[in-house]
Amino acid sequence: MNNSYKILVVDDEQDLCEILKFNLELEGYSVDTANSAEEALGRGVSGYSLILLDVMMGGMSGFAMAKILKEDKATCKIPVIFVTARDTENDTVTGFNLGADDYISKPYSIKEVMLRVRAVLRRSASHDSAQQINTLRYEGLLLNIDKKTVSVDGKDVSFTKTEFEILKLLLEEKSRVFSRQELIDRIWPHDVFVLDRTVDVNITRLRKKIGPYSKHIVTRLGFGYLFDA
Repeated sequence: MNNSYKILVVDDEQDLCEILKFNLELEGYSVDTANSAEEALGRGVSGYSLILLDVMMGGMSGFAMAKILKEDKATCKIPVIFVTARDTENDTVTGFNLGADDYISKPYSIKEVMLRVRAVLRRSASHDSAQQINTLRYEGLLLNIDKKTVSVDGKDVSFTKTEFEILKLLLEEKSRVFSRQELIDRIWPHDVFVLDRTVDVNITRLRKKIGPYSKHIVTRLGFGYLFDA
């Protein structure tokens, strides 16, 4: 639903801000406005789904604001659409080089802006979904399956291949008990002889590395291990 999207309009022309706000809200979006880059940055922008940003403003320009956003981990993934009277080829190239998702020249039709907004939000949602497919998360415990990395509360932690694969399996099938033999069959190469004790040692190391989440790797005596969420 559109009301799950929160949009920020930044333009030093208050009338334009209000026109865009009115029409975006008709589409079901939640909309805030700011009349300068300084005002927007001062309030904070990390919670927005999309920013409509003018280029030529008194004080900080839209290009300068976009550069700040793209250099900050908290805001670098927020889509930005430049809405501006500056429509030369160089300006457009500058905008896209700064990471803009679209560039709309004034004067524009409201219908065009709505279509562009919808398209950018759709692309952003598709990209987020694709990323989610390749990660596993439990609260602050995050596995990036593509990059083979693990972070605990935002801090990267070094894992061996075996530790990573065990944690991945436990997170993929939370609340399912895996016997030691099942873990051996699923994780280790079939031509390698593995003792039950080897599984226990890897689980112990794994628990130490995930710190506050170690309590969720539970031992069921006589049965095996599970990740209890």
